[in-house]
Amino acid sequence: MIPITLTIAGSDSSGGAGIQADLKTFSALGVYGASVITALTAQNTRGVSAIHPVPADFIAAQLDTVFDDLDIKAVKIGMVGSAEAVSAVSRMLRTLEGIPIVLDPVMVATSGDPLLDSDAEQALRDELIPLADLITPNLEEAARLLGEKARATGEGEMREHAERLLGLGPRAVLVKGGHGESEEAVDILWDGASATRLAVPRIKTRNTHGTGCTLSSAIAAELAKGVALGEACSRAKRYLTGALKAADSLEVGQGNGPVHHFFELWKK
Repeated sequence: MIPITLTIAGSDSSGGAGIQADLKTFSALGVYGASVITALTAQNTRGVSAIHPVPADFIAAQLDTVFDDLDIKAVKIGMVGSAEAVSAVSRMLRTLEGIPIVLDPVMVATSGDPLLDSDAEQALRDELIPLADLITPNLEEAARLLGEKARATGEGEMREHAERLLGLGPRAVLVKGGHGESEEAVDILWDGASATRLAVPRIKTRNTHGTGCTLSSAIAAELAKGVALGEACSRAKRYLTGALKAADSLEVGQGNGPVHHFFELWKK
């Protein structure tokens, strides 16, 4: 039986991030993808022009229907949009046992457009983060969750932020350094007992739309297969690196284009 992974996130009308990126990632990595949509966005590779939140009761209905029928092996959470949506999602997830949850605390789009209001940020901290087996903030998100004005500027500060974020309740933290400025793209995984450094050469491309969604979805896909967390993060980072290397070949949009989710499957 094929592993099933559920994404709970917003829709990206340009197809590069959100639900669309998640489902592409699941397909590329050989798992079946189901989805619960929390918000509709009108966006393209240049920015977000409008957001339409999905009512919390309909989010709950989607969750109930999916879990009533499908044998979900892992859950990935992305954009939730509102405090009411956070509460609807957390109510369902609190009833689950033994299903790994990967939370990508999406707050701002690649374009810089905000995707989460202040009430939802607090609900994210209080209700969803404590339920997660792994959270995957980038440098800006990590600082914002901790109430810091400046993001981490080196690996030492990244580890410090990861350790402090673990105090919010997740079982592990992956602080992503993809938006850093060094020659390497370094992520720090902290599980409370040990730190793992995940590093690859930085890929020089402007086509980075959906990188955070893709990485967290890839981790969830590997966890759904039964892969241990550390190895799941390593495999996901290798997959994202390949998708970034091939991103320029897609030539999608006029702004920050998407990564190439199917770089290993589509023939040139």
